[in-house]
Amino acid sequence: MSESASEGSAAAAAEPTVITVGQGNGTGGPELGYGVVVGNGLLARLPELVGAQAERVLVIHPRALRATGDVVREDLEKAGYQAVTAEIPDAEEGKHIQVAAFCWQVLGQNDFTRTDAVVAVGGGAVTDLAGFVAATWLRGIRVVHMPTTLLGMVDAAVGGKTGINTAEGKNLVGSFHQPAGVLADLDTLATLPRNELVAGLAEVVKCGFIADERILEIIEENPEAAQTPESAELRELIERAIRVKASVVGQDVREAGLRESLNYGHTLGHAIEHAERYQWRHGAAVSVGMIFAAELARSLGRLSDGDADRHREVLTSLGLPVSYRDDRWNQLLEGIRRDKKNRGETLRFVLLSGIGKPATVEIPDPSILFATYQEIAEPASPTISL
Repeated sequence: MSESASEGSAAAAAEPTVITVGQGNGTGGPELGYGVVVGNGLLARLPELVGAQAERVLVIHPRALRATGDVVREDLEKAGYQAVTAEIPDAEEGKHIQVAAFCWQVLGQNDFTRTDAVVAVGGGAVTDLAGFVAATWLRGIRVVHMPTTLLGMVDAAVGGKTGINTAEGKNLVGSFHQPAGVLADLDTLATLPRNELVAGLAEVVKCGFIADERILEIIEENPEAAQTPESAELRELIERAIRVKASVVGQDVREAGLRESLNYGHTLGHAIEHAERYQWRHGAAVSVGMIFAAELARSLGRLSDGDADRHREVLTSLGLPVSYRDDRWNQLLEGIRRDKKNRGETLRFVLLSGIGKPATVEIPDPSILFATYQEIAEPASPTISL
């Protein structure tokens, strides 16, 4: 057996890791303190998170994971719950008010009460939608997340942000609703398409730039291992990224300040997603958004050339995009103006003054943004990116 294969087997055999979100050292309040379990073969742990009070459980899953949703439902039935499923459209198509209304209808028709629960099975879009449904049914019922993508594990399932999209932008309608727990089963990554896995790594890289430089070093040392589902390197990256988010959320649950740092690269990223009608993966758009943020910080004299260039080097080593078409600026600026961090007419971006040193910065003159955009713009191409 090769050394890399041995490491992969060791990673798979490792005991589950439990990362606690919020430990009483911040402003999160009593709703925090749940665990994110990272490991293999975690389905058996689901009943303990659903809890003994629940009688009914709604399993929300995308069309692409119908078989997985059925397995989860059957396991819950064996554990004594009345379990039903709600199949929703794949990816961002599932994050619409009509889909939420369908889920509310299923909950109502099955007489769900405040002691019952929702289980989300899928990627980040499913987690956002299911969390929103749970937050709004009877003003809040229990929800457990079972993310099946890298993006879901390190970002969407952790922290209690829920949301749906509108015609005007992404996640403009939503609420904060913390899960009862998260089961990040690494086995699901083995069947994840490679471009989906790579896109999820953008959120991992983000955590490296805003808080944990070791994440960047692991990728720089072995970019290929970082993209290998069974590798010990990828597991460490996942756990480190979750710890970054858990620490931030524990101190600022409702994005009053510090939590805005998790939005690094997302201001332009969300605008790109909207411009592309969500045909770009979230991580691909955020990758370009981080390059833009780094160039903006460089142009303002906040970030050194070395740290700015490191963004391009790390993201390129993973095969993530670092530029966007040059004919979309006016459309992108409209999206930027709708960003949740803005205050009135003042545009605000999360920028770095060094690795691990994020801050939200006001940009008084949009012409600075246009000039920066020229640094990452490329001739328009009909080819859809990652």
